[in-house]
Amino acid sequence: MFDMDLPWWEFIVRGVVVYLALLAMVRLSGHRTVGQFTPFDLLVVMLLSEAVSNSLSGGDDSLAGGLIIAATLLALNAIVATLAARSKKMSHLLDGEAIMIGRDGRFFDKTVRRCRLTQEDLKESLREADCEQQDMKFAFLEVDGGITILKK
Repeated sequence: MFDMDLPWWEFIVRGVVVYLALLAMVRLSGHRTVGQFTPFDLLVVMLLSEAVSNSLSGGDDSLAGGLIIAATLLALNAIVATLAARSKKMSHLLDGEAIMIGRDGRFFDKTVRRCRLTQEDLKESLREADCEQQDMKFAFLEVDGGITILKK
């Protein structure tokens, strides 16, 4: 049950490397990745977890190895959250900043495309804000993937 194929410290190193690599990939993929999941997004997340599972465990299926990896990932998550909460620079690096995607009743087409937003996303955000497009003062793509509309 606790007989491990690898030394205990290797699980920690593997957990740190995979966590940081996935954090960088998700961060580079943009705001919409972390927002509300579409079925496609959910599938990608599930496949990512499957793709890195062997990288985490190195083929070790022991209970102790799994618990070491889980503890490492939870500790890293707590450290990253603490760093983001205490430092504006780290928060910007890890979470990003809201992006202005529209102003004065007009969406910025180039920015909207770069952020991989659809026209339906924009229409939905206007409906949620109970705002006609011509009454929009500002529109922002938030770091959580949501769209905020401010009325004139």
